[in-house]
Amino acid sequence: MQFLTDTNIDFMKYRKVFVWVSVILLLICGGELLVLGGLNLGIDFAGGTQMTVRLRDEPQVERLRQALENAGLGGVSIQRFGEEAAREVLIKVPVIEGKEEGSGVAILDALDNALNPDARGLDLNRTGADAVATLLASADPDGRRDNPDSPDPESEARQYYQQLAEAIIDQRNAGGIFADWQQVAATPGVSEAVVSALQAEAHLGAFSVLSNENVGPQIGRELKSKGLQAIIFSLLGMLAYIWYRFELRFGIGALVATFHDLAIVLGLYALVDYEFNLPTIAAFLTLAGYSVNDTVVIFDRVRENMNRFRRLPLVEVMNVSLNQTLARTILTSGTTLLAVGSLFTFGGEVIRGFAFVLLVGVIVGTYSSIFIACPFTLVWEQWFGRDAREARARKAKEKARTKKAA
Repeated sequence: MQFLTDTNIDFMKYRKVFVWVSVILLLICGGELLVLGGLNLGIDFAGGTQMTVRLRDEPQVERLRQALENAGLGGVSIQRFGEEAAREVLIKVPVIEGKEEGSGVAILDALDNALNPDARGLDLNRTGADAVATLLASADPDGRRDNPDSPDPESEARQYYQQLAEAIIDQRNAGGIFADWQQVAATPGVSEAVVSALQAEAHLGAFSVLSNENVGPQIGRELKSKGLQAIIFSLLGMLAYIWYRFELRFGIGALVATFHDLAIVLGLYALVDYEFNLPTIAAFLTLAGYSVNDTVVIFDRVRENMNRFRRLPLVEVMNVSLNQTLARTILTSGTTLLAVGSLFTFGGEVIRGFAFVLLVGVIVGTYSSIFIACPFTLVWEQWFGRDAREARARKAKEKARTKKAA
C-alpha cells in the first residue's frame, strides 16, 4: 500500500513554534510532578508489602482499611483489583520501622480478626496440600489403612491422601477461593466421607491470598538506582552509536528527542497515577528504543539526501527527507498503536501501566521524530557546526585586526 508519496510539507517552517510547544509541555510536566509530590512508587521501589486477596463476599474496602489500621498498619492502601466479579483487592503496606522483614503476617492476622473471628481449625482457603493431606491421612475417611492386601497400608494411605489433597488445592486455585462446600465436593475423586472429614476439622475462610510480595527498603533503593542507571546508560549508548554511525549533531538531536519523549510521558504517567514499578522501567526503555529507531530512519534519509543535494541548505534537505519518510512513519506508528491500544484496553490492570507508557509514547515519539529531533540538530549545527565555528573564527580575526589597527 502506497500513500503520501508526493508530499511537499514545509515541516521546518514552524520548527520554533513546535520547539516552544514542547518546552511548555516539559515545564508543565515538571511542575505537575512537583505539585503531585512525585510518582506513585510501587513496592518495587518504595519497599513494603503488597498482597492480592480474593474475598468470598463483596469487598468492603473501608472495613478492611479500618481493620488494618487498628492493627497498627499505618499508611495502608487498599483498592479493588481486576474484574468486579472476581472480588479481589490489592493491599499495600509501606515499610514499618522495626518490621523490615515485611507485614504479611500482620496483614493476615488483621484480616482473620475482621473476617474470620469465630473460625476454628484448618482454613481450606489458605492452607497448602501437605496440611490437608496430613489431616485426611489422620482421619482416613476412605479407610485406606484398612486394606489387607497392601504390604504397606500406612504409606499407601499417605500417598493416596496426598494426591487427593493436591487435587483439592488445584480446584481451589482454579477458582481462586472455595465459596462453599459444594465446590470442594466437586473436586474429582473426593468422596462424601472426605468432605465430611474436612467439614469436621477445617473451615472455609472468608478470603484467600493470591500473591504476597515483600521488598525491604534497602532493596527498594537499590532497584530505584539500578532502574535510573539503566535509562541513563541506554541514552548515552544511543548517543554514542548515532555519533559513530552518523555525526554528533544527529546524536544530539536524537538524544534531545528521546529525553523529550520520556519526560512528557513520565509527567502524564504521574497524572493518571498508575503505579511506577519495574515493568514501568521496562516500558520506558522500550519507548526510548522505539523513539530512537524512528529518528534514525529519518536521519539516515537525511544523510543520503545530503550527498544527493550537496548545494541545498541542511534545513531544506531535512524537509525533503521528512516528506520522503512520512508514509513510513505513519504506517509504523499506526500499526504499533493498534497493538499497544489492544494491550491497554484488554490487557488488564497488571499490564495497564506498561501499555499506557507505550501507547502515549508512540504518539509523542512520532511527533518528536519530526518536530524535535531535526530542529535541535539544526540548532546544534547553527551554534556549534562547521559554519558556526568558521563564522566565530572570522569574527575573532576581524576583532584582532581592528585592535591591531587601533
